Amino acid sequence: MAEETPKQTEPNQSEGQALTNAEAKTTDMPTANAPEPEAAKPDAISDTPEADTATKKPAAKRPPKAEAEGEEGAKPAAKAKKEKPPALEDKPFADFVQQDYLPALKAGLAKQEIPNVDLTFEKRKINVIGFAQAPECWQVIGQWHNGDRQTREFNIYFFDEKINGQKGFSCAESGGKASTLESFRIDERKVDLGLLVFWTLQRLNAQKWLVRN
Repeated sequence: MAEETPKQTEPNQSEGQALTNAEAKTTDMPTANAPEPEAAKPDAISDTPEADTATKKPAAKRPPKAEAEGEEGAKPAAKAKKEKPPALEDKPFADFVQQDYLPALKAGLAKQEIPNVDLTFEKRKINVIGFAQAPECWQVIGQWHNGDRQTREFNIYFFDEKINGQKGFSCAESGGKASTLESFRIDERKVDLGLLVFWTLQRLNAQKWLVRN
């Protein structure tokens, strides 16, 4: 008997359709119904919160200085200028003489090798010849002993009780008569401490009472 050869069976329609679908899944070729991957990618990215954060720019921050100025308002006002202290010569008359003029004059006389001068400031009668009833006024009186043990005395008179007012000068030695009253720098409109000390020493030097004479 002749051997029967197996008949080649053709796949039925259902099997062929399954094979076609499997091949369609594995192929890379785009189909008419499915969207292309490149076209779908932007939509997928825009739906993620990370993508939204990356694409948005951070809001600009105001600098701290601008914020401070906005909260506090305008710039702080400039500091008030310090007031200058009053001049020595603007002190009350008695305070100026006792606190400033007498110490400065004593120091000036010490430089002229007259260190032991006794300076006082008091109100008493004018010490000059020719006044039967001498009036009183404020005076600076200076006394010291020279090498011959004689006492030398000078007086500066402040008739108006102010350093810029009328002033006088007199001097005397022990055993002698007091000098006549003379004016003392009455033409000067403005007097300060330095000038007052200088004029006093200048007048004593003219009297030849200072050591250098």
